[in-house]
Amino acid sequence: MQQSFRLLSYSVANGPARAGILVGDSIYDAAACARPQSRVSVNDLLSDWQASHDALASYADLARKGAIAGIDLGTATLHSPILYPGTIYCAGANYRDHLEEMMTLLKQPAPQAGQDAAPWHFLRPNKSCVAGPGEHVRRPADSARLDWEAELAVVIGTPARNVAAEDALKHVAGYMVANDLSARDLARRSDKTASSPFYFDWTAHKGFDGACPMGPWITPAEDVSDPQALNIRLWVNGVIKQDSNTSQMIFSVAEQIAHLSRRVTLHPGDVILTGTPAGVGTARNEFLQPGDNVRVQIEHLGYLETHID
Repeated sequence: MQQSFRLLSYSVANGPARAGILVGDSIYDAAACARPQSRVSVNDLLSDWQASHDALASYADLARKGAIAGIDLGTATLHSPILYPGTIYCAGANYRDHLEEMMTLLKQPAPQAGQDAAPWHFLRPNKSCVAGPGEHVRRPADSARLDWEAELAVVIGTPARNVAAEDALKHVAGYMVANDLSARDLARRSDKTASSPFYFDWTAHKGFDGACPMGPWITPAEDVSDPQALNIRLWVNGVIKQDSNTSQMIFSVAEQIAHLSRRVTLHPGDVILTGTPAGVGTARNEFLQPGDNVRVQIEHLGYLETHID
């Protein structure tokens, strides 16, 4: 199947970030698809996704025919596809292989199939957390146990409220690669007991600047025939650490959307990180150090590199 296009945020030289589409190895400015024509963001396009999608698809056809001029991908700087996402929802313990890995580490029996009644999500700051392809992320000053988590990210394209799982994927604009960076040693406050309601610190654990690299672009939903059949891998300094498939999810993308939509309205530009497979650093007692390079790759979606400072 011919790829339609890839939606991204890019800049040239020292210019401002703007929305574009990738067709082949060339980027075409998406402003031509906006009314009125001006510099637009990916957020703008997602706000009326159906109309934007149709216009972008037609624009991509012109690009393939050579009717419009673009720039070479290698000459542009890519940013997080959504510079300022809406709400970022992140699933915890949602891969069977990862759950088994962590239960073994904790010396606890693995839960039986169907034991978890519903997905579990936490929220992330939607601006300071975001990092783009190839960006440098500084390890939190108080952390020595910075971990990696390869994740499939889902971008909402139309509002979703109380949707059924069988209809949930209709609300997806597209998919991205993400890395859920986690400061494991900041997750619990050492001056509190485990029984204290203030024992856990999710802001320090998951909310630091750059904790959520995403990219390199948004792959439209129609180009992903089954989000539950994608190979997902992560390397640290060229050594593979995670190697799994989204079929290992306990709750599918559709089930997560349906669950969240029963709690809140999902809006265009919201992002859902859907969990990580086995192979995280905690299970290996290995953690990211300044100078490390992390690469996440998901089948059909491209790859995302992050440099740790």
